[in-house]
Amino acid sequence: MTFYLSGIGSFPKLWKSNPVWLGPGHSYLSLFLTDFCGIGNQQRWFSLKTMSPQNTKATDLLIAKARYLRKDEGSKKQVSSDPSHFFLAGAAKKRSQMNSQRKDHALPPVKNTIQLPTKPLNSKEWDKLKEDFKGKVNFESWISSQMAHSHSSVDVAKSLLAWVAAKNNGIVGYDLLVKYLHLSVFHKQTSEVIDVYEIMKARYKSLEPEAYTLLIRGLIHSDRWREALLLLQDIKKVMTPSRKNYNDCIQGALLHQDVNMAWNLYQELLAHDLVPLLETLKAFFDVGKDVKDDHYSNKLVDILLYLRNNHLYPGESFAHSIKTWFESVPGQQWKGQFTTIQKSGQCSGCGKTIESIHLSPEEYEFLKGKIIRDVIDGGDQYKKTTPWELKRFKNFVKSCPPFDIVIDGLNVAKMFPKVRESQVLLELISQLAKQNLRLLVLGRKHMLKKSPRWRKDEMEMVREQASCFFADNISEDDPFLLYATLHSGNHCKFVTKDLMRDHKACLSDAKTQHLFFKWQQGHQLAINNKFPGSEITFQHILSYDTVVQTTGDSWHIPYDEDLVERYSYEVPTKWLCLHRKT
Repeated sequence: MTFYLSGIGSFPKLWKSNPVWLGPGHSYLSLFLTDFCGIGNQQRWFSLKTMSPQNTKATDLLIAKARYLRKDEGSKKQVSSDPSHFFLAGAAKKRSQMNSQRKDHALPPVKNTIQLPTKPLNSKEWDKLKEDFKGKVNFESWISSQMAHSHSSVDVAKSLLAWVAAKNNGIVGYDLLVKYLHLSVFHKQTSEVIDVYEIMKARYKSLEPEAYTLLIRGLIHSDRWREALLLLQDIKKVMTPSRKNYNDCIQGALLHQDVNMAWNLYQELLAHDLVPLLETLKAFFDVGKDVKDDHYSNKLVDILLYLRNNHLYPGESFAHSIKTWFESVPGQQWKGQFTTIQKSGQCSGCGKTIESIHLSPEEYEFLKGKIIRDVIDGGDQYKKTTPWELKRFKNFVKSCPPFDIVIDGLNVAKMFPKVRESQVLLELISQLAKQNLRLLVLGRKHMLKKSPRWRKDEMEMVREQASCFFADNISEDDPFLLYATLHSGNHCKFVTKDLMRDHKACLSDAKTQHLFFKWQQGHQLAINNKFPGSEITFQHILSYDTVVQTTGDSWHIPYDEDLVERYSYEVPTKWLCLHRKT
């Protein structure tokens, strides 16, 4: 039985249905598809300083007096004016660019032995190109991968397939078919997608996941879009479809105005504990502006609450779609504007106060218990310490009054490489001690040994002004820092430049991870760069929670700017403010 490929140009030969199966393990598609007071001799390793009762006001005053390298330009200065803030979008990228000592040692790219054709080639031209190819891999596989990666034109790829078919009795291998399909989907050549679909349906009983993904994406733009749903069912027989598969089918249903099918697929996606793509959610809002239905509107509100509960942030285009939908709801008189949030936590657009970054007493106790169990007691893979030393540290902390600030001494001391470590640490402790704060310095035993970088007299002055605990040199400081801070109470802050990503990952569920990040933003004091002889200054602590929120007659939605690269531990600086006219 043979099939004539009318949609793939006028091939000189017929394609036979003989399956050219390359066997398990030949995943060609991966080439181009993405998707802590001791006892006895222990006493020398820690010291206690008798201090006044817990000084919460002094801590707050310290934070309020936090200064910057540039003077604050009035009380209305917006957060976005401090792009180097630890947790604000783009800060990590900026720090990376400013680090002139970091160099890229990447190897230069290997030059292609031949240049990809920009127009269709005939048989002799393909023969000549293969003859000129000096690579050690299969030419047909290499050239098709390069063409898929470079998004070559469909016509050029079609001439390659015709040449291959002419040499192989009309047979074109599975991997070449899929790469041609990739190009057809990329260039939205729906008729070509359908032709390849018919061939694959006849020749192969099942396909690799990547091929299913391409066919689904290609078919949704045609009048045969419901066949993409059949392919989705085929995937379900062997595995859970990806969120991309669901995204494409939902997009297809919305494109062809089958709204109920789109919502059913969305609920199915959530039932599989898959996180929907933001473009999927955006599509519902894009369609929503033309659907005047309360039921549909309620579902869109549910999507916004989903963003809130999962700490997801829409992109700039998605934010515009949300704004357009709100303003299109008849009789509601919603008005939107793009704005920023002031340091005080007030919206610059409407003046409303954004939700506080501080945890409730119940949230704090929950998080404290989780971190002690999952990170400190159970996170052995993230710490290098002995159970004996950890127990010694816990007993030490429990014997002390609550601290106001816990300092990762070694981490802080190494922040300014051109300055002696003990000098940096002493400057910070002396400065904080003036505020009458209870301080705990965590360090390593080697910091007490005389060396060019660690002066004994300076370390003695540190111990006179703060309680200190010096762990073994191989121990990790972070679990000690977390325990001391959390044990001291919700008022206690900590100083380190470590972002605690490993410890956040050690927490068992998304809810706890979000609470940890929220607590971290409200308690971590980040040090600004300092000039020689100047005081050490801290970045301000965010007073508000960067999360989708509503008061009923207003919505505030943080979103990602298109041109700002945001790391996972950073939060957006731009907001969509929506309020209903009264």
